[in-house]
Amino acid sequence: MTERKSILVTAGIVVEGGRVLICQRHHSDPYGMQWEFPGGKVERGEDLKASLRRELAEELAIRAEIDEEVFRLRHQYPDRNVEVVFFAVRNFRGPIRNEVFEAIAWVERSRLTEFNFLEADRELVRQISHDEIQF
Repeated sequence: MTERKSILVTAGIVVEGGRVLICQRHHSDPYGMQWEFPGGKVERGEDLKASLRRELAEELAIRAEIDEEVFRLRHQYPDRNVEVVFFAVRNFRGPIRNEVFEAIAWVERSRLTEFNFLEADRELVRQISHDEIQF
């Protein structure tokens, strides 16, 4: 049996005024209607921060300043393996526009665990909601 190669993904923890931006996957997407942090697949040869900057422009129509890496995980779903690198995003230009998601929401950190996040994100969500990770 061959081991599946991991898909490298970047995601942004976009924060503003003590709230975190979360995004609900489109109902027609794999794992549809679950919540996640915005981001996506890193293209071949692409720098991690450049990848996230591109994804945030495509998904939310913003020009983001990508700050430090805050969390990294590997997760095995039934159909794929992912490695996700999360970066803090404290500053961005332009009004946020939902370009691809079912819904987006600004949520207080303490309320994040009330949302049905992707399985891979749940430990990070717990840590953020309990102030174990600071931005």
